Amino acid sequence: MTDAVVVSTARTGLAKSWKGALNMTHGATMGGAVVKAALERARLDPAEVEDVLMGCANPEGATGSNIARQAALMAGCPVSVSGATVNRFCSSGLQTIVLASQRIIAGEADIFVAGGVESISCVQNEMNKHMLRDPDLEARKPEIYWNMLQTAEMVSRRYNISREAQDRYGVASVLRAAAARDAGKTRDEIVPIKVRTKVVDKATGVETVKEVLHDKDEGIRADTTYEGVSQIKPAIEGGVIAAGNASQFSDGASAAVVMNAKLAEQRGLAPLGIYRGFAVAGCEPDEMGIGPVYAIPKLLKKAGLGIQDIGLWELNEAFAVQVIYCRDQLGIPDDRLNVNGGSIAVGHPYGVTGARLVGHALIEGKRRGVKYVVITMCVGGGMGAAGLFEVA
Repeated sequence: MTDAVVVSTARTGLAKSWKGALNMTHGATMGGAVVKAALERARLDPAEVEDVLMGCANPEGATGSNIARQAALMAGCPVSVSGATVNRFCSSGLQTIVLASQRIIAGEADIFVAGGVESISCVQNEMNKHMLRDPDLEARKPEIYWNMLQTAEMVSRRYNISREAQDRYGVASVLRAAAARDAGKTRDEIVPIKVRTKVVDKATGVETVKEVLHDKDEGIRADTTYEGVSQIKPAIEGGVIAAGNASQFSDGASAAVVMNAKLAEQRGLAPLGIYRGFAVAGCEPDEMGIGPVYAIPKLLKKAGLGIQDIGLWELNEAFAVQVIYCRDQLGIPDDRLNVNGGSIAVGHPYGVTGARLVGHALIEGKRRGVKYVVITMCVGGGMGAAGLFEVA
């Protein structure tokens, strides 16, 4: 059977939504920049690409109109290269890499670009909500329309996970991310991008636009302490979810080149990793954060592996509460989990995160000399997704 391998990865730095460097940047610009960089890093002619697959959780407005096709054209791909936008909410970026891998294994083509793009700044508050809810479905399963914050509060209450435990996890994530940044561990992932940014003067409220070179993750605060985080007001009165224990709203893009392993070898390309499997599972929508608890066992059973066989875990930090529950329920070792921090620290542009985590896990996995990495996350609507990769 043909193997599918990831041969390159490229991403923007993750920018704070509304206040950060990418707050005026169209999805085509972000997506095009990372697709172009991923192809350049793989030393491939864009004309060789079969398809550009981009995940996006909110595919409208600045990330609408089949943003994958737009990103392909912005990257300099010829018009013969097609594009498709994929939405499985927070696992969209992982899903595109899986779909590309599966198509290679099926023998349909040899070279794909897969990743994700999200502009929360330009889309989230402008989204079309006409007929958003189906009244019959809402009557049967109202939780399907809950927002993620509501589901996180439910997980905390249902499984007795304290605010203190969540805050301490959040602080640990930020400190790990700061240490990784200072050690240059994400430098090889990020491609700098020149953009125009709206800046609002705090004192006067006057808006100006300036050109900046965006080349870093903006959300990391190395001076974060438990004492400080514990004083942040919860998002819901009487609740426990607060800014210090939840993922940051962020904008960004990420892309990877996925190709036939034999062709990569012929081209002299050293792969980062090999696709080995994928699983999804459903759970109750009111506790969607625990989805990985159901997806991971399915994935490992198919692969004939156990928890102890995985050298590195990237479990998306939508909220500290759901990471804590999944970690403890499955017995994932803390020293193998989100070792360089996660979305609480660096941000979570929904459709991007899965692709970012694949690239990061493969690079860090090679650095640590592990064999297998798992990328997993909860998914809106009550789902979990998990992907298995062998480090090359």
